[in-house]
Amino acid sequence: MEVLAVFLPLAAFLAVGAGSQRGLPDAGAAFLACVAVLASAAISTWLFLDIAIGGNDGRIVSLAPFIEVGVLRVDWTLRVDALSVTMMAVVTAVSAAVHIYAIGYMRGDPGFARFMAYLSLFTFAMLALVTADNLVQLFFGWEGVGLASYLLIGFYNAKPSANAAAIKAFVMNRVGDLGLVLAMCWAFAAFGTLSFDGIFAAAQSVPGWALNGMALLLLIGAAGKSAQLGLHTWLPDAMEGPTPVSALIHAATMVTAGVFLLARMSPLLAHAPEALMIVTALGAATAFVAATIALVQTDIKRVIAYSTMSQLGYMVLAIGVGAYGAAVFHLVTHAFFKALLFLGAGAVIHAMGGKQDMRRMGALRGKLPWTYALMWVGVLALAGVPPLAGYFSKDAILEAAFAGAWPAFAVGIAAAVMTAFYGARVMILTFHGSARWAEGAHPHEAPPVMLGPLWFLAAGAVVAGILFYDVLVGTGPNECDTLKGHVGNFISTGCLWRAERFWDGTLAQAMPEGAHHVAFWVKALPTAAALLGLGLAVWLYQTAGARAARVAVAAPWLYRLFLHKWYFDEAWRAAFLRPALRLGAAFAGPGDRGTIDRFGPDGAAAASHRGALSLSAAQSGVLSHYALTMVVALAALLAWTLLGG
Repeated sequence: MEVLAVFLPLAAFLAVGAGSQRGLPDAGAAFLACVAVLASAAISTWLFLDIAIGGNDGRIVSLAPFIEVGVLRVDWTLRVDALSVTMMAVVTAVSAAVHIYAIGYMRGDPGFARFMAYLSLFTFAMLALVTADNLVQLFFGWEGVGLASYLLIGFYNAKPSANAAAIKAFVMNRVGDLGLVLAMCWAFAAFGTLSFDGIFAAAQSVPGWALNGMALLLLIGAAGKSAQLGLHTWLPDAMEGPTPVSALIHAATMVTAGVFLLARMSPLLAHAPEALMIVTALGAATAFVAATIALVQTDIKRVIAYSTMSQLGYMVLAIGVGAYGAAVFHLVTHAFFKALLFLGAGAVIHAMGGKQDMRRMGALRGKLPWTYALMWVGVLALAGVPPLAGYFSKDAILEAAFAGAWPAFAVGIAAAVMTAFYGARVMILTFHGSARWAEGAHPHEAPPVMLGPLWFLAAGAVVAGILFYDVLVGTGPNECDTLKGHVGNFISTGCLWRAERFWDGTLAQAMPEGAHHVAFWVKALPTAAALLGLGLAVWLYQTAGARAARVAVAAPWLYRLFLHKWYFDEAWRAAFLRPALRLGAAFAGPGDRGTIDRFGPDGAAAASHRGALSLSAAQSGVLSHYALTMVVALAALLAWTLLGG
């Protein structure tokens, strides 16, 4: 069954891709792609219930030999355990919602079949990544999602901005990929294997400095894919792709690959405490900086993109403090509410004829009532308002941060205030206030094929936290009886030990023990931060943003810092792009034009051409000439041998 779950999207990609070259109608392309991903989602959900929830043993399914060079042997093997089936269920569920949504959003596009094929390819690559049993196979899926994201971001290939964004994403990810490749090489040198079981079994036998070095290289790889600070600048530019692409890349798939990598390697990371301190600092900085940038963005998709970066920072922060289960839990809940926000934004953009600037919207609440209500669910879940999903997963991370690194907890609380603020700001500027539409605009509600996935994702954003908190994270011993009394045995059976059994043999641990014993005010502060952020947004923007404008005028340097995204793009251009261009220009002048072009055509190339013409004269095409030449040559060789021998 797991083989079907992984390879059905690949079959859909091949079928739709081949059919699109032979005139496959859009309806046929949509049918093939959606049936394949829905079947994959159904199988993945069954595997999740059977292995993760049901407690049945995971399995290793060997399919075929992959690489055998010297002592290196790698088989193509599917690892089906609690972590992989959790990821499979989330990836296929969100991908299915995006596939169905794309039927309405991309209707009439001349590249519709090509788009559906790319979505299926992306889904297969992600499934190959999360079911890998070794680092080589993981790297195959890793590069596969990179390729598919390049194709999807640059889908509108007639737009120079889309091409530039696709290239930027591809190149920036290669920087992180180098770290992953070096980590793989070091792991093979240290352990003699690239299989996860072999690495984890021998982790304690390797010196600490080597484990810390490998962990930092893994962090570089994860930072590229998961848009951590420094390697994040590709993420907002990826908004050039169609909105369903944004939901797929920024919700449960590509950007969470880095978090998955760190979670998968947690049995190794647990023995690298110095590296985990750097992981914690990077995650906290990413969550904070991305939230500040989101405060001032005016493009509705870019606000949500920076929100994704900020939430990924929370996940990496959780990895750093040893809350591996909380990181995966937030990955799961984030997939639902972030895909909901992106697809909701797509419904707004669809209604506004492609416009994405929130300053040109307003008063859409009456025109798009369902989209309005569903996006509020996503915003409140993102902000961490109880009892929505984000409340449970974000609080788990912050409680673990308080127990393990209180400065990171303080940064996380500040980011939580800003998260609620920019979420409410999006809703107020888009749906409230006066209409700021262009003349002739006629906003309208999205069709059912686009609203249906929003309802599904909204349901996940409401119940995922309640259903899976104890399963993925666990609760402290003092909370067991209370939890059982309120939510029943399905959720709370086993309490703390439920999460330990769930992740047994998969993660190093679900949560650090100290996270279950924090004070009440630590548990309450994230909710207070969310309510504070929501209240500030309402107060500042209730008069068409007049108060917010006064705040920007009062601190112009801070506003410019956030508006220019902390000048990271400018720093990259100054440090790498401009020197590379200057070096290329230097070689192009005296090197290419001054040497090769000057002496090449009239010098060596001309002499080579004349020599070739002389030799070609011997190629007369007369067979007797060739026979005579061979006889003379043979006689000369024989004479030389006899006389000289």
